[in-house]
Amino acid sequence: MNWTETIQRWRQMTAETRERIRWERIPRQVALSMAFEREPVELSWLQTLHHQVAPPATSKQAAGS
Repeated sequence: MNWTETIQRWRQMTAETRERIRWERIPRQVALSMAFEREPVELSWLQTLHHQVAPPATSKQAAGS
């Protein structure tokens, strides 16, 4: 699968699915960012913390904010 097919597949997903995937990727993104800053953090620890927090109802800010 090339990058254009990946983008097309992403766009065909429902908004809820895209939000769920984004939410699930947060621990790995944080771990990679910390490693880049030469402050590695255990991914399993981040995942444990992340699973204790409920995902946001929506990532969009209210109008006028």
